[in-house]
Amino acid sequence: MLIYLFQQPFILVTWVFAFLMALSVHEFSHALVSNWLGDSTAKRLGRLTLNPAAHVDMVGFLAVLIVGFGWGKPVPYNPYNLKMPKWGPVLIACAGPISNLIMAVLSMLLLALFLPRLGTENLLVIFLLVSAQLNVALMAFNLIPLPPLDGSKFLLAILDGPQYSKTRDFIEMRGPMLLLLLIFIDAFMGLHIFTGIIGFFWNLLTTLIPLPGFLL
Repeated sequence: MLIYLFQQPFILVTWVFAFLMALSVHEFSHALVSNWLGDSTAKRLGRLTLNPAAHVDMVGFLAVLIVGFGWGKPVPYNPYNLKMPKWGPVLIACAGPISNLIMAVLSMLLLALFLPRLGTENLLVIFLLVSAQLNVALMAFNLIPLPPLDGSKFLLAILDGPQYSKTRDFIEMRGPMLLLLLIFIDAFMGLHIFTGIIGFFWNLLTTLIPLPGFLL
């Protein structure tokens, strides 16, 4: 992404703004649902806000700019305070990807509205396109059922029986390592696993909300 700093700085600024918005909505949604379910941990720690400063991890943000992959601060919650001990963590986890799906759909609807009037060079149009793509990417990536991603909460909730205790321990302890390994293998071997997952959801949404072909 840093190449845009010298070639097209306005594109970089637009991309960063869209990323911060997508990340903030994602993390805020986690905090909001955890608060609804009876745990005020995130609220007390100042995470129940759309202010990006509360959610951005600087190392993760720099990683996004340098390698196009990064992360934000995870939203903390106390599972013992939740009204739904088993499925509460799943609902909190789902809130992030669902919020990104809503943001992606809104961005695409606005893009379909403004593009014919403003043209492809307009910064608002560019922002809406980037916002749609980033939100789809953030949603799709977080559905992968490996910790610390949101999809792992659903998998762990299903494997809640005592007969699955060793499997749960393996997923919780080795999941982050497996995810990093998968990312490196995907990047260096050109398997396109993650781009395939993201592309599936992007193609699905653009089928439902058609956009001009040259933007896809």
